[in-house]
Amino acid sequence: MVLTIKVIPRASKPGIAIEPDGSLKVRLQSPPVEGAANAELVEVLASALDVPRRAITIVGGAHARTKRVQIDGIDERRVAAGIARLRAV
Repeated sequence: MVLTIKVIPRASKPGIAIEPDGSLKVRLQSPPVEGAANAELVEVLASALDVPRRAITIVGGAHARTKRVQIDGIDERRVAAGIARLRAV
């Protein structure tokens, strides 16, 4: 499964939201320096979706705020459940 994610680095408060166009917006505390924000994004997604970090690959936009992320071994239902769980926290 491939997701489109809008990343907001250096956010004061981390979080995740669903945009009107169906993409995800993820607020990260890490700065976009030396891959710190990308690493935090992988951590957040792995934790939220209960998948290992190695199952998550940034396939597009590694140096941009809009990223395409491939997640192996997961379906839409599990993604929706993980996002709902994270948003409830």
